Amino acid sequence: MPELPEVETVKTVLKNRIQGLMIRDIDVHYERMMDEDTRSALIGQTILDITRFGKYICFMLTDVILISHLRMEGRYFFKTEDEPLLKHEHIVFHLSDGLSLRYHDTRKFGTFDLRTYQNYLSTKPLNQLGKEPFDIDPKAFYEALKKKHISIKTALLDQTLIAGIGNIYADEILARVSIIPHRYTDEITLKEAKEIVFAGIDILNAAIASGGTTIRTYVSQLGVSGRFQLKLKVHQREAEPCDTCGRPIVRTVINGRSSFYCTKCQKR
Repeated sequence: MPELPEVETVKTVLKNRIQGLMIRDIDVHYERMMDEDTRSALIGQTILDITRFGKYICFMLTDVILISHLRMEGRYFFKTEDEPLLKHEHIVFHLSDGLSLRYHDTRKFGTFDLRTYQNYLSTKPLNQLGKEPFDIDPKAFYEALKKKHISIKTALLDQTLIAGIGNIYADEILARVSIIPHRYTDEITLKEAKEIVFAGIDILNAAIASGGTTIRTYVSQLGVSGRFQLKLKVHQREAEPCDTCGRPIVRTVINGRSSFYCTKCQKR
């Protein structure tokens, strides 16, 4: 699943390519993803800006806002109008310059929510997001952790607690601060909470600068391929030697998610 740096990369490329264009028409090939009311409301709208909140991409249009979430495998393609439709291209935006923007999603998990400028921050899904590492107060983050008794890895994946972090970066953040992913949140100290936030900011910024992380099936498909995977310390490196101590990286499952860590370096 694309995480904050990957979504930031997609948002930036989209903005550079289609900002200022008008949506002439939309072909919907999977109605559960976009209903007719949403489709009709979008036609004739100009794309004034494209922003991001956590893992959500927001198309800021003339009168309304379209909120897109890529979920597991959503991708955007730029194509000419005459290129044949592929099997998993479910939404096709026909733009005023003759370009088509196509939303491709093998699993059909992606979502499109239509909101107004008056309510988009106060209604689902954006009103459920916690702050991103860049904006969160470390002390407030610590106090939120103390109220829970779950693994710190699970907490970092909770978008209501802290937004934008997924499985890849949760593993990398915990490796950076030498904390084992099983550690309970109410055992985390204020000093450790601050270290987690600052490590998150540093790692996410580095990933954004590298164009995000390409893992398994995720590629932005917008002319941007992530390079941060070359710098990963633990994620998906099971049995490979730790860069610090040489001990093999271990894989475990926490709350249904694979987690990778070093049993020697991550003792805290």
